[in-house]
Parts: sequence; structure tokens; C-alpha cells
Amino acid sequence: MFIFGNLISALAGVLDIILTIYMWIVIISALITWVNPDPYNPIVRFLYSVTEPAFSFVRRKLPLPPMGIDVSPIVVLLAIVFLQQFLVRTLQQIALSFQ
Repeated sequence: MFIFGNLISALAGVLDIILTIYMWIVIISALITWVNPDPYNPIVRFLYSVTEPAFSFVRRKLPLPPMGIDVSPIVVLLAIVFLQQFLVRTLQQIALSFQ
């Protein structure tokens, strides 16, 4: 059963790395909106295409009054931190129980 424990541990590590990378992408995407970027820049298009589905989902689920501040990146960052603290740690504890 140690092989199954190692598999779950590796999945937890990969998931943690993916969530950390996505967290930085969300932060960069939120910061880049402050400087009015060129919409035809490939980096800006990549950031928009990767983060906009999550942002639009949050905007649909949490309709806030129009106050000029988009809080969807903050909500997405909180969700990422929750997943890192809950899901990754849970997978690591499950992996330890199999060893």
C-alpha cells in the first residue's frame, strides 16, 4: 500500500505547485489591469484567457453593487489558499496513513 501512499503524496505536491502558479497568475493579472495594458500583447491575452473564466464565475455568483472595485481576484485568491490549506494537506495526511 506504500505505492498508493506515494502516488497520493505526489498528487498533493503537484496540486500544490499548480495552485501556487495559478495564484501568481491571478496576482499578476490583477496588477496588470492597473496600467491599461495592450490587449493584443500575447502575455496579456494569455493572462486574460487563463484568469477570466474564474473571475467571471465569481462575478456571476457574487453580484456586488457597482462600486468600481473588482473583488473577484481576491475571492479567487482566497479560494486558492483554502484549497492549498484544506485539500493539499488532506491528501498529504491520507498519503501518510498508507505508509
